[in-house]
Amino acid sequence: MTQKLRHPLTWVPSLYLAMGLPNVMVGVVAAIIYKNLGVSNEDIALYTSQMYLPWVLKPLWAPLLEAYRSKRFWVISMEFTMAAGLGLVALCLPLEGFFKLSLAFFWLVGFASATQDTCADGVFMTTVSKTDQARYSGLQGMCWNMGAVVASGLFVSLTGYLHNHMGMSWVQCWVIVVSLAASAMALFGLWHWRVLPPGAPSTLQGQGLAVGMTGMREAWVTFFKKPQIWMMLAVIFFYRFGEGFIEKFGPLFLLDSVAAGGLGLDNESLGHINGTVGTLAFIAGAFLGGFFVAKRTLPRSFFTLALVLNIPHLTYFYLAQTMPTDTVTVAAIVALEKFGFGMGSVGHMLYMMQQIAPGPFRMAHYAMATGVMALTKWGTGTVSGFMWNMVDHNYISFFGWVLIFSIPPVVLAWLAPFPHDHEEAGIAGEAPVGAH
Repeated sequence: MTQKLRHPLTWVPSLYLAMGLPNVMVGVVAAIIYKNLGVSNEDIALYTSQMYLPWVLKPLWAPLLEAYRSKRFWVISMEFTMAAGLGLVALCLPLEGFFKLSLAFFWLVGFASATQDTCADGVFMTTVSKTDQARYSGLQGMCWNMGAVVASGLFVSLTGYLHNHMGMSWVQCWVIVVSLAASAMALFGLWHWRVLPPGAPSTLQGQGLAVGMTGMREAWVTFFKKPQIWMMLAVIFFYRFGEGFIEKFGPLFLLDSVAAGGLGLDNESLGHINGTVGTLAFIAGAFLGGFFVAKRTLPRSFFTLALVLNIPHLTYFYLAQTMPTDTVTVAAIVALEKFGFGMGSVGHMLYMMQQIAPGPFRMAHYAMATGVMALTKWGTGTVSGFMWNMVDHNYISFFGWVLIFSIPPVVLAWLAPFPHDHEEAGIAGEAPVGAH
């Protein structure tokens, strides 16, 4: 088939852009929407964190996808589903009961995005060789983060421009911007219809629900039979533990008024920081991380990458202490954290891909690993609201706790097991049911 011959550069960038944008629309931008529309920090943290659950639960249905249609089919159909879901979010924002309705539609987008993530990673892992996986890891991570930057940077900045310069209400601003996000997902679906390869088919494909259930059982059994699996899961869970608190409360801190302990930025400034400086920092960090791993191998670079991701959490503690008023200074300091996230997350992604996913049911096992990663976001996001109350709404104390929570990831990265050597972690086809 000609689709199999398409160069990865024709589909890898757009595929990971299409993964990052809806993920951050649900996990981060929804919080900014609700902040602008008057919802409290506690409710934002609690309810938007529950929207991470689709990514936590996706291992429950990921193995069933192996039995029906191609990975390409699921990616494209979920992109059109997300376009519809975001369109429904935009339609309900002007309504009186917008909060509950929009949460429901964001949940729909979340389940579609989690399914897309599973199959998109499956296409990548079963189409691109191990050597090219390392080669494109920086591009892969950069494009995912670029999708995130478009959502949390450019889109947020646009709402600020519409509100400050065009005199639109926040509801009108967000209806326009969420509609743009819906249109973007529809365009991704059309593009991938043309260029996305099908991915290697599973031996379960086309064999029906009964075989799919058998495959799901085998996927879970073989996953927990992997050597040192519990330690590897602990590494994955804690790797971005501190980052989870910053992801949820960082934007709220930047937007909150000075009287409330925040920096008092508006949407336009926040969007420029995330969309301009943040973009450059993401690109530099992701590419340097990919280059670093390619030169040194993952086992030799993993601890360093964990340090690079977690040490920059000092930036938010510093901002809460010093309360700078110059936007350029704030942008430069936030960029350090973005750079660390971009570089450090390469290690996280490759550890799941090369140490946990290899073996039977590669796509399903990678989905299980990323489900544990999503469990971190769900847990930290949910707890962050309670922690915010525990520290009496004091950002200095809040980010001080984040620094403490950033210590276990570094310790676990030092102790992380690597049961697969550089060659063993290479690309392999899906194993049949019962294979070990």
